[in-house]
Amino acid sequence: MSSTAVNRDRTGRVEVRDRAVVEETKIAFKTTEFLAYLATIAGVLVAAAVDDTIDARLAWILVTALGIGYMLSRGFAKSGSINRDYGDRT
Repeated sequence: MSSTAVNRDRTGRVEVRDRAVVEETKIAFKTTEFLAYLATIAGVLVAAAVDDTIDARLAWILVTALGIGYMLSRGFAKSGSINRDYGDRT
């Protein structure tokens, strides 16, 4: 997908060139942060199963906190990206 960029310099000349529009972020399950998220969830649940000092309630609170952190990180990653589904609609 490409778009046209129009630039004007100080002398008033107009430069027109084509440029490619690139999406900045990947699909969520293709990122390393998703794999790290799954690994930390597995680690918390295994630690809760092995260690008697971590009860089920604390384990699920930690998993919930990890989920909130993951959603926030994906939101921050997507906040500045260009999504081709929402192109110029005039």
